[in-house]
Amino acid sequence: MKEANSIISKESVLQSAKLFHYLAKFIALIDKYQGFDTMTNTMLNEFVDKILVHERDRKGCQDTTQTVEIYFNFVGRYIPPSFREAELTPEEQEAFRRREERRDKLHQAYLRRKASGKQQEYDRRYSIKRKPVMDAKRAALRAEDMERGIFTTAASLPRQEPKRAVM
Repeated sequence: MKEANSIISKESVLQSAKLFHYLAKFIALIDKYQGFDTMTNTMLNEFVDKILVHERDRKGCQDTTQTVEIYFNFVGRYIPPSFREAELTPEEQEAFRRREERRDKLHQAYLRRKASGKQQEYDRRYSIKRKPVMDAKRAALRAEDMERGIFTTAASLPRQEPKRAVM
């Protein structure tokens, strides 16, 4: 009996020591970045343990939700108060139900088109119309980046001969 109590007390002491160590590290991290103006990659790497991005709720739907879980060091998973479940009024519940029914109906139609092969035909026709629009947007972004000096083509760089290493 005494051995069991001593093992339990040793384990509780070790857990308390680990907890104290984690708290000390967390407080040191908070003190290190107190009063910052901009968030840097280094800060994010020190505060965030992992980020899990789940699949979309509905595939083939433009207006859908996707769960993203952020786990912080020393804290674990954090859910902001604005993301927690909210109480909906009966009118809001009815509107939500109607919207979900419509989404389900559209999604089922998409799945039928996909199974029959009509979706591929539609995608092919639509991509022919969409390609010039996307190319124009891409060209405009590239021109803007070149103007800012962010992007340059290899042809516009000065010509240099490769240098050989001296042995």
